[in-house]
Amino acid sequence: MSRTDDNDLLFGSGDELPSNHSSNPHIEELIASGLGRRQVLAGGAALGALAFLGSALPGVSEAAEPLAPFKRRSKLPFAPVAVTRADTISVPAGYTARPFIPWGTPISGSYPAFLEDASNSAADQAQQTGMHHDGMHFFPLDAQDGRGRNSDHGLLVLNHEYIDAGLIHPNGPTVVDGKRVSAEEVRKEINAHGVSVVEIRRNLQGTWEVLPSARNRRITAATHMEIRGPARGHALLQTRYSPDGTATRGTQNNCANGFTPWGTYLTCEENWAGYFASGDAELPRELSRYGLRDRSRYGWETLPDDEFVRFDATRKGASADDYRNEPNHFGWIVEIDPFAPESVPVKRTALGRFAHEGLVFAPVKPGRPVVCYSGDDSQNEYIYKYVSRDKYRPGRSDGRLLDDGTLYVARFAADGSGEWLALDIHDSQFQSACLAAGVNFADQGEVLINTRLAADVVGATKMDRPEWGAVHPDSGAVYFTLTNNSSRSEPDAANPRPANAYGHIVRWRELSKDHAGRRFEWNLFLLAGPETDSVGPDGQPLNADNRLASPDGLWFDGEGRLWIQTDMSGSQLRSGPFGNNQMLVADPRTGELKRFLVGPLGAEVTGITATPDFRTLFVNIQHPGEGSTADNLLSAWPDGPGKRPRSATVVISREDGRRLL
Repeated sequence: MSRTDDNDLLFGSGDELPSNHSSNPHIEELIASGLGRRQVLAGGAALGALAFLGSALPGVSEAAEPLAPFKRRSKLPFAPVAVTRADTISVPAGYTARPFIPWGTPISGSYPAFLEDASNSAADQAQQTGMHHDGMHFFPLDAQDGRGRNSDHGLLVLNHEYIDAGLIHPNGPTVVDGKRVSAEEVRKEINAHGVSVVEIRRNLQGTWEVLPSARNRRITAATHMEIRGPARGHALLQTRYSPDGTATRGTQNNCANGFTPWGTYLTCEENWAGYFASGDAELPRELSRYGLRDRSRYGWETLPDDEFVRFDATRKGASADDYRNEPNHFGWIVEIDPFAPESVPVKRTALGRFAHEGLVFAPVKPGRPVVCYSGDDSQNEYIYKYVSRDKYRPGRSDGRLLDDGTLYVARFAADGSGEWLALDIHDSQFQSACLAAGVNFADQGEVLINTRLAADVVGATKMDRPEWGAVHPDSGAVYFTLTNNSSRSEPDAANPRPANAYGHIVRWRELSKDHAGRRFEWNLFLLAGPETDSVGPDGQPLNADNRLASPDGLWFDGEGRLWIQTDMSGSQLRSGPFGNNQMLVADPRTGELKRFLVGPLGAEVTGITATPDFRTLFVNIQHPGEGSTADNLLSAWPDGPGKRPRSATVVISREDGRRLL
């Protein structure tokens, strides 16, 4: 019996293989055809930040708002943090950063303590915070009765994206002949996924603490959930567990998040396809287009019990009395009511099925539809928009607004214009595109189960891994990170970064005031990279105070500052000019950009939220010491030398107790 010999067959990185083989145009082709790379580097201040003041070269950031003759107060009044590869959290002078609720923190049930040798049971893990913290949101405790103003007491709700198999068990997972043999180990891994709801309070000393509360809750990869929206009850969702296709078990690979105007939390299922395996020689389009393979990431399906067999999508007979359709239960956005621990999470199928990175809402206006955006975080995939059919009514609207509406996908043009293409079986343009492509969908439920294929058919624009989005609170401009794309290999004079190793940030302005229309204008906000190959939001090359690569997380604070988090890996972390992953702050009005935080070794900086008084910032540090095993610890954060590295939330505040900025 070996715990490691077969592990090279399992426990991959979590990124799915590219599965978009359509001939749709790529965003880099549009940037190259509309703008020479040398023009970008030579453009200077003409390539500044936010204003969208008029016409501009296609794909170029337009001029920043002109500064008044007197000196304005900087929105970034801190000294930038230097690049570092230290195994700690670095923040500007005058600020503190304290680890909080790391993996294994007891939050419910019998409140089992975390054991440093990782010998906690699967049942313990179901009562503790999960592994690998990601997107999150702070809900003031008074948010149920309005927008919420309580900055000292609330619910912190956070995602747990995936697990490090080498750390979650005392000596790693038990694997024999390429198969899992311990149901207890796999249950623990399943319970380390999902979402945590934690009631927290700032005490008189200013320190945040976890409260023993009936609201504290774990939602895991085994939690019972409902399916709603156009795909509810569809034949492609029928399984042994849910013969009528209306229910499912669990949510997993929860990366970024969202929150609704009516006070609920949205968790987004990202790289879920790798959790499943299929032995079928030919896969149906709803599996092949999402990259299912004959081997899963963790091997859960190799155990014989029904709770594990569901991860095997192989057809076992003539009917769906198996789990051939189980993968179709994933790739959705899940709504959770954090204030109702007895409530059942709901998968909202009208928002589409793909590798959701997050969901961000446009400014909400009473009497108008709700509009929200989501990226498909995989190489060469797309950006989507959802517009509800019904109108938002404060105090009356709820999640049903996310069940009936139109899902669109973005087509970017080289002249800086853009169009939203409806993925609606009743839309005449969609019908014509399907007819021309020879693709047939029986109903809207099938369109949404095959969202990627539907987007291929209408001619959406391939993107370089669209990640988090954010909407400026004043202008309504929408920003999205395009982290990187290593699969593209054709350089030219206008596009000399053939594999886009560094990534960039794109933004657009909707031409309809309520964001519900079909036309937009777009340009670039930032080209990440070293000083020799980058353009900042001020039109100048990045420098020692702000160089970055692989932008990922995005968030606007209430004063319109854009917080940018990075997710570098491999050689970008080990060597070169960028150091550890970081978080920066930009003022889109002036183009100013500074580094605010640097994380510990091997960690991704991800997830961000703040209290209403903006005195506390919560940031997640994911997988410090990534790749660690029990006998090879690559980071000592946050507990110190000899202790297993643990993902954790960091509580950031000013030493003088004032607003952060």
